[in-house]
Amino acid sequence: MSLIHGLHFQNLKGDLLGGLTAAVVALPLALAFGVSSGAGAIAGLYGAIFVGLFAALFGGTPSQVSGPTGPMTVVMASVFTQFVALDPQNGPLFAFTVVMMGGLFQMCFGLLKLGKYVTMVPFPVISGFMTGIGIIIILLQLGPMFGYPSSADAVTALKAIPYYMTAADPAALLLGSVTLAIVIFCPKKLARIIPPALLALITGTVIYQLFHGHTYLALIGHIPTGIPQLQIPRFSLEIVTDMLFAALMLAVLGSIDSLLTSLVADNMTKTQHDSDRELIGQGVGNMVAGLFGGLPGAGATMRTVVNIKAGGSTPLAGGFHALVLVCVVLGAAPLAEQIPHAVLAGILIKVGLDIIDWRFLVRLHRAPLFVACLMLLVLVLTVMVDLVTAVFTGIFIANVVTVKRLADNQLDSIRVIDSVAGNNEGLSKRERKLLAETRGRVILYQFDGPVSYAAAKGLAAKLQGRNPHDALLLDFSRVPLIDVSTALAIEDMITEAQQLGRDVHIIGLNPIVKDILSRLKILGLIPQSFCHETRSEALATAYAMVFRDEIN
Repeated sequence: MSLIHGLHFQNLKGDLLGGLTAAVVALPLALAFGVSSGAGAIAGLYGAIFVGLFAALFGGTPSQVSGPTGPMTVVMASVFTQFVALDPQNGPLFAFTVVMMGGLFQMCFGLLKLGKYVTMVPFPVISGFMTGIGIIIILLQLGPMFGYPSSADAVTALKAIPYYMTAADPAALLLGSVTLAIVIFCPKKLARIIPPALLALITGTVIYQLFHGHTYLALIGHIPTGIPQLQIPRFSLEIVTDMLFAALMLAVLGSIDSLLTSLVADNMTKTQHDSDRELIGQGVGNMVAGLFGGLPGAGATMRTVVNIKAGGSTPLAGGFHALVLVCVVLGAAPLAEQIPHAVLAGILIKVGLDIIDWRFLVRLHRAPLFVACLMLLVLVLTVMVDLVTAVFTGIFIANVVTVKRLADNQLDSIRVIDSVAGNNEGLSKRERKLLAETRGRVILYQFDGPVSYAAAKGLAAKLQGRNPHDALLLDFSRVPLIDVSTALAIEDMITEAQQLGRDVHIIGLNPIVKDILSRLKILGLIPQSFCHETRSEALATAYAMVFRDEIN
């Protein structure tokens, strides 16, 4: 395994152009995300630099460009607000420590090879979650758009809308509206030359500078230059649980965000990313970003797409993107200090609109009722409660329903066969003859496929209402595996049958199933002579045991 995945120098021109284009797109967003998070514009730039550089160097998606994203910024804003409120002096250090911890979690996900599982979150949950985040971003930017500070949370912003609309600052509203109009309606031909967000940033700032003598709006303000200071990790036993929870949320969200973008990159480049390596790279990037006071980041879809379209295909593009942003920090910080918050608000409202899952929303009324309700539930919880509650509630409900459906399908596939019912399809001619000769006194319980714990409690119900019988045959010929719950349910069936004086025979155990039943000492409940390789052998033995008096 090479140190840098996908690195070569045969596409140098394309990588440099792709990195430069991605940096131009990233600049206004990094500034806006930094201000929106509460950590400051420089935190957004540091996040774009460090996550962009180290995720490119150590990640598993060569063409991906990483940095602060809308979803990660929403979580970080909540983290920053929470810990600053608890401890105004050390709060920022706690927040950046959470970023480092989140990066460490991501590295652990990759080392444990969990990459293939991260994107298995059900679609309605992702759709509701991302739409909720888009709405949160829009709500939080309404304050700056109308000339006021950003609200602490979405609910507060929602309640403040009537006040914003009746007491808006005309200059801020006009400037924010012009910015929003540019990013939405920028002609495609012009957008190929200069990214709409950068065009809006420059235009809005120039307009304000021309007319700022007549009004005053909140600006980004001082942006530090030079080498960033180390943020020494800071912990407190009183809030360590909150820190771990927030870090895990950042890690999971960043992992999902990054790997979904990796899928987009794969589709465009016709390549295959290494998901576990990508998580390690993202984790390293976030750890370094937190160490230097940067926002957490993830694979950024827009930056990745423009990089690929401009010719970038190796980690050199992501590294050069970070280098360009370093030059901005060192040389252009005084210019960025003059950018009004209203301009950034207009740019971020467009980001929020883009994050909303419009493609699914317009078809929501056509979706199954459960899917639509789950999506809306996650959306409402995301906006009105918090992101963690929304995601875990959505995943829990989706998994419970999925497990119930799988259990029903598994139970439907299990057949109880006897000579009276006549449902002996799939049996050989000899097996049918042997079963018919038992005259209903032998029942064959035929499993089909794996049986999960959720189906275990329904196993015995299959036998209810059957005719009185003297022998029960459990056919495992088509069962590749069972879990402990299923094994214990089978034990209950065996002991109940034996208490009623019935013989129990087992058929066709493979090594995996046999090992589980042996470990739990369930196989020991049945005489060795009642364990059979084939149904014919079991039916013949059962017949001989049931009718032994008549035979003798």
